[in-house]
Amino acid sequence: MLNPSPRDPAALPRLALTLLALLLLWPGLSISELDLGILFDDDNAANMGRFLGDFWPPAHDGEFLRLLGRATLETLAIATAGMALALLLAVPGALLASRALSLSALHRGGRPAWWAQALRWPVRAALILLRSVPEIVWALLFVRAVGLGPTAGVLAIAITYSGMLGKVYAEIFESVDPRPSRALLVAGSPRLAAFAYGVLPAAAAEMLSYTVYRWECAIRASVVMGFVGAGGLGQQIDLSMRMFAGAEVASMLLCFLVLVLLADQLSRLLRGRLL
Repeated sequence: MLNPSPRDPAALPRLALTLLALLLLWPGLSISELDLGILFDDDNAANMGRFLGDFWPPAHDGEFLRLLGRATLETLAIATAGMALALLLAVPGALLASRALSLSALHRGGRPAWWAQALRWPVRAALILLRSVPEIVWALLFVRAVGLGPTAGVLAIAITYSGMLGKVYAEIFESVDPRPSRALLVAGSPRLAAFAYGVLPAAAAEMLSYTVYRWECAIRASVVMGFVGAGGLGQQIDLSMRMFAGAEVASMLLCFLVLVLLADQLSRLLRGRLL
């Protein structure tokens, strides 16, 4: 019987990787000027205690709850309308950027011709451009262009999330079994029919799961964009913070927490039905 080696052969590489990670992390901490000690300063701790103390009890008068209800519905509307517009751009963009329905790949062992790849690069570049700019930046631009209100938030989510959804959808299309769609294409089926019957059934569950997750992210993003005047809960939180109304902020944060929990439960329900 062989005696096991008392030393881990991977110990030295792991140690080297750990040291390398620390060397790379240290300049980042220095540049960010992170100082955790400021949290334990007596004056700052007292200020934080007074600030958090204003959060209790949460505001619950009738007039404020009606305002909170309108802001919550506005936040949901911003996220949902933005996602709907994003889907209108993402699905065609994903089909154009994906190799799943490539006719040139049918007779080349699954590898598309170079010219087909070159035609997809502009679409992929457009998807990269759309998702490279954060939605908060787009919201700032649209607030200047169309004015304050939910329209700026809807357009910002639509642009950014179309790039995100398009990229992931294209990868999902390429990851499914290509044989059904190729069989349909060889039989003379149109590309849309090959997509509907050969690709979509296998990709629908993963697409739906990611779409609902992105809708949940859009709800959070719509709240953040409210701080720059794009409407919804974020704008109301900003107004309450300016007036030092901590009780109102607490109620809005609780409402936002409920929204995220409901979105998570919806995602679980839909995945359970399809998977």
